[in-house]
Amino acid sequence: MFRTNRLIVVGLLLASFLALLLAPTQMPPSYDWLRHTTSESGAQGIAGAWLARLGFLLFGLAVLAETAVLRKQWSLPPRIFLGAFGVCMTAVAAFSARPWLPEMPFDPVEDWLHSFAATGMGFAFALGVGWRWWQRPWQARMRVADLVAVGASIFIPLAMSFLPDWDGLLQRLMFAVAYLWYGLELLNFEPKLERLS
Repeated sequence: MFRTNRLIVVGLLLASFLALLLAPTQMPPSYDWLRHTTSESGAQGIAGAWLARLGFLLFGLAVLAETAVLRKQWSLPPRIFLGAFGVCMTAVAAFSARPWLPEMPFDPVEDWLHSFAATGMGFAFALGVGWRWWQRPWQARMRVADLVAVGASIFIPLAMSFLPDWDGLLQRLMFAVAYLWYGLELLNFEPKLERLS
């Protein structure tokens, strides 16, 4: 049963990754995936934004499912933080960002809710992955993956502040790190090596 549930989560992660990878193909010509973020590919009033929103939704559901699948293996703090990431990701799907096109109308409250959920998602991911790093002293390979993931969740948003023309590429790199971390956490789980705190 654990193996079946694990495969379902992997399938959700892959479907989400594919949706976000293909989302720029549904955008108007003015969309530049190097400059514009994944949030902008799911922006308010943009035709084709449904694909990015579907990607966000599937990612959130995948993480919530992974939290359930690993509920006996993860201690309570990572379950709370990483589960919060899943909830925030589904909220990002529900509340869309403002479009990059300045002439298009948008709902500022929805844009604020999107930003709030995205910020919460970043904090939840860093805290949840950091807790996992702290609780597994004997898994060197995964501890390195934890450090890379936490570093990406902290330093890539900072880099985006200084390199706005590369926002899209940097954010996609951050998403790729998150996908890889969740996938590795699920596929490389070794119950006999876990020391829950």
